[in-house]
Amino acid sequence: MSWVTQTLASSLGRKVIMSLTGLFLCTFLIVHVAGNLQLFKGDEGRAFNEYSYFMTHNPLIMTVSYLLYTSIIVHALMALILTRHNQASRPVKYAYAKPEANSPWSSRNMGILGTILLIFIVLHMRTFWYEMHFGSVPMAEYDGKQYKDLYKTVVAAFSQWWYVAIYVISMAALGYHLVHGFKSGFQTLGLRHKKYTPLIEFLGVYVFAILIPVLFAAMPVYMFLKHVGIIG
Repeated sequence: MSWVTQTLASSLGRKVIMSLTGLFLCTFLIVHVAGNLQLFKGDEGRAFNEYSYFMTHNPLIMTVSYLLYTSIIVHALMALILTRHNQASRPVKYAYAKPEANSPWSSRNMGILGTILLIFIVLHMRTFWYEMHFGSVPMAEYDGKQYKDLYKTVVAAFSQWWYVAIYVISMAALGYHLVHGFKSGFQTLGLRHKKYTPLIEFLGVYVFAILIPVLFAAMPVYMFLKHVGIIG
């Protein structure tokens, strides 16, 4: 039996894989939110379109993107397998239990939160990634160079209140997911020490669970309020 098969066959191995893919996805969130902040520039989408062009034409980033897609699928698959394994190993629930007294709400509902995020990712990629690569996105020209005007696609999506609502709810789910997931990932990998664990917990709560989801959610809200004329 190869080490790959052994890893996939063990509960600990699956948890390690889920932790590694999850932490990799956290690094992607930083890059993604930094790029999407270009939407706040009052330049009719030029900075965002140039950023989108760079992200879809740089060979290194294009290669990493396939690792990203693989990580999303593997992370979700490992979570599903571990959840089913845990359920199978405890087919009969305890007659009396108070889970809220032993674990936070986010850790008890990681499956629900992950499912919400997976559905959101599919919708998000259909709205933007698919349109960017296979849709009929209009063109924009800056300094004599042609760019796909993905900014207009973003504006159209975020002008719909229901899409904005789904986006904001999904970012709330992301925040709760990362409250437990970020710290748990390091713990599974054995990276736990009294010197740097407080820093990990700080980053997990205030950066990944609060700041990044808030920044993501602020983008559709801002563009919707701009669309309806509440802000200029």
